[in-house]
Amino acid sequence: MKLPPHKLITTQSDWHHCLKKLQAEPRLAIDLEANSMYAYREEVCLVQITIPGQDYIIDPLGVPGLSGLGDIIQNPQIEKVFHAAEYDLTLLKRQFDWQLQNLFDTMWAARILGYPRYGLASMLGEVFGVKLNKRYQKSNWCKRPLSPEQLAYAQLDTHYLLQLRDHLEKELAAAGRLEEAAETFAEQTHVKLSDNEFDPDNDFWSISGAYDLTRQQQAVLKALAIYRDHEARQRDRPLFKIFHDKTLIELAQTTPTSMPALRDVYGMTAGQTRRYGRQVLNIIAEGLNAPYPPYPQRSQRPPEEVMNRFDRLHTWRKNTASQRGVESDVIISKDALWAIALKNPQNKAELAQIDEVGPWRHQTYAEEILAVLREV
Repeated sequence: MKLPPHKLITTQSDWHHCLKKLQAEPRLAIDLEANSMYAYREEVCLVQITIPGQDYIIDPLGVPGLSGLGDIIQNPQIEKVFHAAEYDLTLLKRQFDWQLQNLFDTMWAARILGYPRYGLASMLGEVFGVKLNKRYQKSNWCKRPLSPEQLAYAQLDTHYLLQLRDHLEKELAAAGRLEEAAETFAEQTHVKLSDNEFDPDNDFWSISGAYDLTRQQQAVLKALAIYRDHEARQRDRPLFKIFHDKTLIELAQTTPTSMPALRDVYGMTAGQTRRYGRQVLNIIAEGLNAPYPPYPQRSQRPPEEVMNRFDRLHTWRKNTASQRGVESDVIISKDALWAIALKNPQNKAELAQIDEVGPWRHQTYAEEILAVLREV
């Protein structure tokens, strides 16, 4: 498969000319590449944008800040076509504080239509007979120079997106699902950023197996987790590139006291033992004398009547999705179910006040939802 030539944008001058072209378009296809497997905090390393007749690959390392792109992202008059936008929109919000408006998400369109396989590779294969090579999916996209093969892979992520969007829009129209899709797309743009700062008192509890340790072993685990985060931050590496979770658990369980003993621990390679071994042994020794870490505060379980309403709504959602041949969250989000269960609306007007429901879902499912609530 031979793609038409792309334009690689690596300078402010190139970006200025590219931006003028993008600003004149009513819609564009976008994808991002990040370095989440290679950095402590991921960042956008590549932006691919396709307009009719041209694929652009923009290097944010050569065009810091991507001045002007935010205006396009936030312009409600310009449609932005993504495939599986959630992660990319989170990146844009966290790194640039851009809140996207006017989204068409081809993955969600496919899910609404009941496509059983809706990954981009599957969609391109099914609709266009194009084979997407996943070899470069886990590349370090911030490492330069990028190879011609990496650039071809990146180009392919958006090259067909506008055509795919048009194909799916026709199917949505034929199925009477355009309004539902528009509401779903709008919901996807409401990005909620989680606090991803390391919490030394609580984050180690999320490691699988932490609650199975003895109390003193948990103190060791906490100390090791703090050390791992410090090293990852200093070296700008993801946590798992310093130590796997399983390695921390085994270190806390076995509490080795010598360098040879360290080498028997899962994941402790000769290089890691050489680089981190002495410090790890010191941390384990200190952890064995440290006070027990307090258990994290558990979120309060909702009242029983709320749980009952949620369970009934959850069952209704599952059955409705099964009858239609889609996955459950296509019908309505779990957040919406919790909001309904908590507020227990008694009529359509009260249900309409719940933002998570949305006008289309209210019009379509209000009677069924209220009937479920009356049964509780």
